[in-house]
Amino acid sequence: MTPELEKKLAELPTTPGVYLMKGRGDEIIYVGKAVNLRSRVRAYFTRTDTRAFVGFLDHYLVDLDTVTVKTEKEALLLENELIKKHKPRFNVQLRDDKNFLCLRLSLEHRYPRLETVRRIKRDGARYFGPYASAASIRETLRVVNKYFQLRTCTDYALETRRRPCLLHQIGRCPAPCVFPIEPSEYRKNVDAVVLFLEGRSGPLLDSLRARMKDAASKLAFEEAARLRDQVIALERSLERQAVAGTEAIDQDIFGFYREADRLLIYALYVRGGRIGGGQPFFFSGQEFPDEELLASFVNLYYDADNFVPKQVLLPFAPGRTAVPDGEGVEWAEALGELLTEKKGERVRVHVPQRGDKAELMRLASQNAERAFSERKRTREETTEVLERLQQRLHLKNVPHRMECFDISHFQGSSIVASQVASLDGEADKAHYRHFRLKTVTQNDDFASMHEVLSRRFRRGLNEGDLPDVIVIDGGKGQLASAHAAMKDLGVEGVDLVALAKSRDLEVEDRDVESKASPERVFLIDRKDPIVLPQSSPELFMLTRLRDEAHRFAITFQRKLLRKRGLASELEQIPGVGDGRKRTLLKHFGSVKRVREASIEELAEAVGPSVAERVHAWLHGKRAEDDEVREASLEDAGSPVVE
Repeated sequence: MTPELEKKLAELPTTPGVYLMKGRGDEIIYVGKAVNLRSRVRAYFTRTDTRAFVGFLDHYLVDLDTVTVKTEKEALLLENELIKKHKPRFNVQLRDDKNFLCLRLSLEHRYPRLETVRRIKRDGARYFGPYASAASIRETLRVVNKYFQLRTCTDYALETRRRPCLLHQIGRCPAPCVFPIEPSEYRKNVDAVVLFLEGRSGPLLDSLRARMKDAASKLAFEEAARLRDQVIALERSLERQAVAGTEAIDQDIFGFYREADRLLIYALYVRGGRIGGGQPFFFSGQEFPDEELLASFVNLYYDADNFVPKQVLLPFAPGRTAVPDGEGVEWAEALGELLTEKKGERVRVHVPQRGDKAELMRLASQNAERAFSERKRTREETTEVLERLQQRLHLKNVPHRMECFDISHFQGSSIVASQVASLDGEADKAHYRHFRLKTVTQNDDFASMHEVLSRRFRRGLNEGDLPDVIVIDGGKGQLASAHAAMKDLGVEGVDLVALAKSRDLEVEDRDVESKASPERVFLIDRKDPIVLPQSSPELFMLTRLRDEAHRFAITFQRKLLRKRGLASELEQIPGVGDGRKRTLLKHFGSVKRVREASIEELAEAVGPSVAERVHAWLHGKRAEDDEVREASLEDAGSPVVE
């Protein structure tokens, strides 16, 4: 410990706050919170503290900063912001920027519909979920669409459609977009959907049976039969849902399992007293104690606009460690206050010891351990595949980290490239990149590959960040260009391979079905390609990476083409800046709809004066273009087709 660090430890305040541990180069390696900064931070340096994470501080820790706040709740908020800002290596982080799928039902609308969203807002709508997978939310929507018949079209389609869609024809939508459906009748289905999604099977089935009997008494036998089928189907669906306990409330239960520096947190979702699924979160390289990691994770999880239930159950008190004693209770209360503000009603954070809640906690912990074991087994299998890939391709390195490059163009121009990456067989999106070619203007794959790899190698050498293996989408020519770029910049220690796509082989007999050549792998200084077994996991890993690079390049290409389409239509309008153009496109959804909009509709988005200018330019320019086209067709003696 340096004298400067000893002095900081001696002068630490006893107030709540956040501490930032720094490594070499002023890098922030850990952010933590404390009710008492002096007690918490000094506990890391006591000789009697034998916890596993303490030993690594001598190797990594260089400096320490603290920020004091007034309350534990403010410390939670500040810790969250600093973790997201600095991304310390020893903090748990939710790396995926996507939230879990939820269902949104706007009850204020005349004809509400269910829509899938990833962020929950305070907009007066009802939200249901989260759903851990797209498959589970599709199944829920299938049941709702089949038996409750809510509309699925957008508000724009609801207002503009002139004829019923296919869903109405197959009996899954009453088509309020076309027919005069009574809102009160439609609202009955909406209320039934709310009961179904809340898991309140008793009131839902009672309501449906009452409606069935009422329809039968009015001799509306088709409606009664439909409701009867609906009751039967829902009874079967509800039978498959596991009852979680005696309380019909929403709960999130976080199971925790850890081995050394790897841990898995399993979020088990209970909605309306029934288990609705779960989601595992895996982290590695975590040296700090369980309680601190759990507290940071839960804080980050709910800050990402995920659904907040009425109860949050934890396996142990968040933030509570051996020293100081009792902090866990204070952090649980502070977390409850934060969640209460976010939800707008009382949220309780519990560490259950007995009863139904303890049983749910045990179930979540079992799921965490099982998910950890499955991931561990999968990682071991992936390691075996990577080692076999190294042997079969004679690589210098085990290809833990691979990058793949692909060139894309549109009709010989608009040349772009993509870089995708994988880490131990998993997509590593932090290393995805797009390239716009700077020196190559014509369709030349070899020159394009040389430029892109030169730029990649140059950046990698400057930052000390190069992969184990680079995969080129192409054959010998592309591989030679990439190798030339590698030699030009003096790059060593990186394996380079090219993966050539399968192609159809020519056959003389037209009646004989054509055959395809196998996928081939080309290596430097090897004349003949290596043909891996076509069903092997090694080849599957390479082709999946290659296909991802192709997809990423095509997506970027299409994005650029859409921008050029926007430029060709809107860029030339005098007096309309980029902000107004983005507003128009966001409001109407496409350039076509902007062109079709009236002046009044345009004025709703950008104001009357700009609306008149946009309308006059688009329609005046289009009319001139039509006149020129008609004149050229008449000169050529061709008929004009309207």
